[in-house]
Amino acid sequence: MSQNRRLVLPLLAALALAALAVGVSACGYSSDSKKVAEGEPVEVGDLSVNVTFSRYLNPKDSEDEAYLVGLEPPGKGLSYFGVFVEVQNESDKVQYLPSMTITDAEGTSYSAFPSESLYALQFGGKVEPEEQVPVLDSTPQQGPIEGSVVIFRFPESISENRPLTLHIAEEAEVTLDL
Repeated sequence: MSQNRRLVLPLLAALALAALAVGVSACGYSSDSKKVAEGEPVEVGDLSVNVTFSRYLNPKDSEDEAYLVGLEPPGKGLSYFGVFVEVQNESDKVQYLPSMTITDAEGTSYSAFPSESLYALQFGGKVEPEEQVPVLDSTPQQGPIEGSVVIFRFPESISENRPLTLHIAEEAEVTLDL
């Protein structure tokens, strides 16, 4: 093997490793923007809100039944939609869970449904200093999605009016992955 080749191979390996390190270090990136995509935390006052997952809910599915406790069937041409969130209080003072609405591309607004489910996010509920919702070891935190659910009811035609935007306390927006 030539002298140049012996020097080039370790150099290429070091460059590849450096490129990998730069790429991996970006995984912890968090945006200060008030408009983010699903899966990115957004700051709302002293709360960090992360929409971890969103999807249609099927009242006939055993997992989804637990999310829809106390709600009537959605009705003809309507579907329930769940937005799963984690909220972290980053301050040393009690904070309160913000309200949430969704708008479609045409500007139609949808309000969240109050829910009796153990998995439901309780709007206006307290988040203790340096704590999170769902609380560690609680039913929603131990559940399949590990987040509290916010439930909406949409017409089935809403998928034609994408993107859907979740508005959090009128301070931040999250584009939902529908």
